[in-house]
Amino acid sequence: MSTATAVDPELLAILRCPESLQPVRLADDSTVRRLQEQARQGNLKNIQGSIGPDFEALLVREDGKRAYLVRDGIPVMLIDEAVAL
Repeated sequence: MSTATAVDPELLAILRCPESLQPVRLADDSTVRRLQEQARQGNLKNIQGSIGPDFEALLVREDGKRAYLVRDGIPVMLIDEAVAL
């Protein structure tokens, strides 16, 4: 699944970062692949710890400082699950 089809556009239009309330946008495919590789190597972490590479897209906060994973088409919009960029 490409990032372009990972999240319903109507849902994406209303989603906001739960921490800052900033809008989010889909990360480009190269960013997703780069972070998936970091996750495979154990170098991608959130507050909870290491993240597996089992995400197909990322929603990046407007300021570019945090991203939220999308797994099986479902955005995981939890502050503790956010990845610092």
